[in-house]
Amino acid sequence: MYIVMITPECAPVAKVGGLGDVVQGLSHELAIRGNAVEIILPKYDCMRYDLIFGLHKIYSDLRVPYHDQLFHCDVYLGFVDGLKCFFIEPHSFKNFFNRGIFYGHHDDPERFAFFCRAALEFMLRANKHPEIIHCHDWQTGLVPVLLFDMYKYLGMTHPRVCYTLHNLKHQGVVGEHTLRQVGLNPADYFTQDRLQDNFNHGAINFMKGGIVYSNFVTTVSPRYAWEIKNSDLGFGLQHTLHVHSIKFGGVLNGIDYNVWNPEIDPYISCRYSIDTIDDKYKNKEALRNRLWLRHDFIKPIVSVIGRLDHQKGVDLIRHGIFYSLANGCQFVLLGSSPEPATNNAFLGLKHYLNDNPDCHLEISYNEELAHLIYAGADMILIPSAFEPCGLTQMIAMKYGTVPIVRNTGGLADTVFDADCAPKPYHERNGYVFNDFDNEGLESALKRAIGLWYIYPKYFRELMINGMRYDYSWNHPAEHYLNIYNYIKE
Repeated sequence: MYIVMITPECAPVAKVGGLGDVVQGLSHELAIRGNAVEIILPKYDCMRYDLIFGLHKIYSDLRVPYHDQLFHCDVYLGFVDGLKCFFIEPHSFKNFFNRGIFYGHHDDPERFAFFCRAALEFMLRANKHPEIIHCHDWQTGLVPVLLFDMYKYLGMTHPRVCYTLHNLKHQGVVGEHTLRQVGLNPADYFTQDRLQDNFNHGAINFMKGGIVYSNFVTTVSPRYAWEIKNSDLGFGLQHTLHVHSIKFGGVLNGIDYNVWNPEIDPYISCRYSIDTIDDKYKNKEALRNRLWLRHDFIKPIVSVIGRLDHQKGVDLIRHGIFYSLANGCQFVLLGSSPEPATNNAFLGLKHYLNDNPDCHLEISYNEELAHLIYAGADMILIPSAFEPCGLTQMIAMKYGTVPIVRNTGGLADTVFDADCAPKPYHERNGYVFNDFDNEGLESALKRAIGLWYIYPKYFRELMINGMRYDYSWNHPAEHYLNIYNYIKE
């Protein structure tokens, strides 16, 4: 099957969050299975160019209609982790993708509206006729609209569109002028059954357009699919998802075991597996050495890895630090916040705890250190307000690190409580709490710490249970191929 991914991210060259990992992991698995996979991205100035192999210009005269003008673009081809990637570079006074960051500008909707038009224009001029166009998140929501409105009349009648929602908190809500800029007539689409935002009736919604005009809509876990259709986690799109529920479903993301695997990981002190799990503790010692923690074998290390913001339960993370330290644990945090106030608050907390031999807060992100924390920590805390899928808990389990998570989204689909999950004990792999408050967090963290100290044999079994789970891209890829076959028939 010939599949084209249109996406704002692809790890490791253009990665802000889990979206980039998903595109890379899914594309890689689809390619392994014999499918022809191509990826179309903006050519950002802040990409990891050192990780793109053989980058060269292949198209130097792509003229993309935009706002009654023709913007000249170059298109580059390069290989990322063996994947064929095309990078679109517009040359205009708008300077769309030379901003030093991927997102975060007031004109993001205009930037990605142009990218949608440019991606389809490139496919048309390059005579690309894939069976499936797979679009990702709000940034590509206008692709199926443009395909429906104009490009199918220019000969692109073959592709069917699969559209994946990664996080409904961000939907691309903007004025109707953006439609006009990419050649769409606002009068045709500015209605409640099409692109008009469900609450801001003076605006259009990119993500809504993707839902309405694609052939199938997925999101990144079955539980999150239910939540966004039936609760306020839909952020206003609940009705639209109900209307289009016949073509909507959740497919759990996977992780790349070529990258996240303690048996082959080049970044950890000692590689290990289920059969050699005692070697995990050599990584624990290495982590203590690196972060200047007290060497106290009996104490467990509780960890946090990831973005520090409200979605990730930043206030609960802060509470978890002090609760863990007060209850016989060490604590390691690796992460930063896009919000300056939150970042400064954690920098202040780092300074306050600087002399504590059982705590280290690293307010940044370091991929190599992340690998060592996964291998060296005993528990990982993920107290999210909501979590579309989450990769952290799946990675942690592969490394034998027990997850402590809130009962939401993909966390609920992958972590099964050691004490009360409706599963046999050998399938239980962590601790889960319901209430998004300090008491809820403590209810799970207390049980995990208690098991570590009182029943170490059972804690070890819980670690092994998690390592046995297969959260690779093998199963999700199969589900996506079934969806692709369904919509192209």
